[in-house]
Amino acid sequence: MLGRTARESSAHAALAAHDAGWSGVAAGSPVPSAVPDETEELLDLGTTSQALETVASIDDLAAVVHLGHPEQPAPMLEQALLAGAPTLLVTAAVPVRPQWVWVAPPGVVGGQVVVDEAGMRDCADTLRSVGVSPRLVPTATPVEERAALAGDHGSLVVERSRVPAGWVEVPGGERLAEQGPVWYGLLESADAWPRFDGSAQVWLAFGPSDDHRGSLRETLGVLADAGVDLQHLRSHPSAFGPHVFLTSFRCPRVTVLDALVAELDARSVAHRTLAVLPGERFEPGPDALTPRWAGA
Repeated sequence: MLGRTARESSAHAALAAHDAGWSGVAAGSPVPSAVPDETEELLDLGTTSQALETVASIDDLAAVVHLGHPEQPAPMLEQALLAGAPTLLVTAAVPVRPQWVWVAPPGVVGGQVVVDEAGMRDCADTLRSVGVSPRLVPTATPVEERAALAGDHGSLVVERSRVPAGWVEVPGGERLAEQGPVWYGLLESADAWPRFDGSAQVWLAFGPSDDHRGSLRETLGVLADAGVDLQHLRSHPSAFGPHVFLTSFRCPRVTVLDALVAELDARSVAHRTLAVLPGERFEPGPDALTPRWAGA
């Protein structure tokens, strides 16, 4: 069985499951209907915390979750995973071409734009770049209700399969199709990470056993000695000490991950592996910054 969070686009989650051939949606089969009530393959598991708790407690249930990017995890997902059951693990990643379209009744230009939570996450920057202030509605809101909220002079951002009959794409709407892919992962409950051939992207959270000045340097030295390619590092306050550190890195072999975790154990460093995503590269990569350094 496959599920998703209540805020996630059912059409995009089903497309991710279809493209990846994950259990519950047979590879090569038609993509399920995008209307939530008709999507049998992807169960609505509630909030993110409820979804994680349900996956951890029911055998043979997995969830399709929005990753941000395999190399740069979405902070809310990182935090939810770390607060969830220790068996929770993201084990695969797949990019999905966005299905969002901006539509209105023929001849309508302007007015408010009604968009749900997943659409706002994926399209807010594009909409604001053309001067739009979207009106947010819950993802579960039926399209008919959204159209009523938009009124005679408003428009919708919805998945292509949910466009109301007779509505057409508005000028400028093609910019939504120019966005990069949306990345999804498969969340499972597992006693161990998958054994992978070749490389994998790993999300690892850790807290130094003795949080003092220089303790982060010592723990990062363990990662450096393992030869992993650290691509993401951020700190967050911890209820059990000043800091928890969240990382993402390219791991060349599963034996490297085994040895790295064994060394953290030997040093009494608290840790959790949150994701192991097999794959050589995840293209396109995260959006690149163009820094302007002091003194340049």
